[in-house]
Amino acid sequence: MKLLNLLLSCIIIIVSVILCQQIISNSISNQKNKNDYAELNHVKYGLFSVEEWKRQITVILAEEINKLNLSGTNERDLRKHIEVLLNTLIDKIDKQIRKGNKGSAEGWVKQTFMNIFVSLEDIKKGIPEYADAIIHEIKKVKTKGQIKTLLNKQLEQYFSQTFDAQDTAQMRRILLQTGSKDIESARINLDKAISARQNLVLKEAILLIMLSVVIFALSGFSTQPLAPSQYIFLVLSLIILLIAGVTTPMIDMEAKISQMSFVLLGHPIHFENQVLYFQSKSILDVF
Repeated sequence: MKLLNLLLSCIIIIVSVILCQQIISNSISNQKNKNDYAELNHVKYGLFSVEEWKRQITVILAEEINKLNLSGTNERDLRKHIEVLLNTLIDKIDKQIRKGNKGSAEGWVKQTFMNIFVSLEDIKKGIPEYADAIIHEIKKVKTKGQIKTLLNKQLEQYFSQTFDAQDTAQMRRILLQTGSKDIESARINLDKAISARQNLVLKEAILLIMLSVVIFALSGFSTQPLAPSQYIFLVLSLIILLIAGVTTPMIDMEAKISQMSFVLLGHPIHFENQVLYFQSKSILDVF
């Protein structure tokens, strides 16, 4: 009976050592996944990222451009601006022509002819009609499409010239490691990996505790005095539990902005889980 208990205890200790090593290995691997997940959620890739602001604002402005339409109030305001611009343009053209006609006999003749037969005031009287013609042209479906296309191109050109020299080496490494095309899919993959690994560690920990309970039960229910080898197995079991306990990362420290949103042009700009600080530590790490 003693030999059977000794053999069983020896097998349990060997299995416990293997389980302890697996728990530590899986926990450290999960710790890396948690650090990578926190890195992807870091505020530098969200609230403090020019690229993220560009992504959200581009969508908003593109939607507003596609909804662009002239209302009654907008049309009146636009007509006033067009009239002012036409008036200014006519004055500039007149000054340019006069400037070009100075200094030569031919220019003097041209200017004299224009002064006699061309009235600048008569031209300016037709500005409201010119403005109406421009407004009528703008309101055509084809013209609206051309304006929206032009505005979208200008928007793309502007945002292509706006960028931030950000160090994304860590982010690229995580995307490559998880086989993901973007940050969101990498988050999903890491979240699944963390959950699966956490469940595995939990099952291994429960099994390790059960094995330790079995060793103590074998010694506790024995009617004979414990042999020195049984004391050694009990101590080894406790040491294995202690090692697993102090080396397994189990303390997560995180500071983050859970949610931040505001409205721009009637559209929400939204940021979630913006991590400011994250550390995953074991008791040994903290010590």
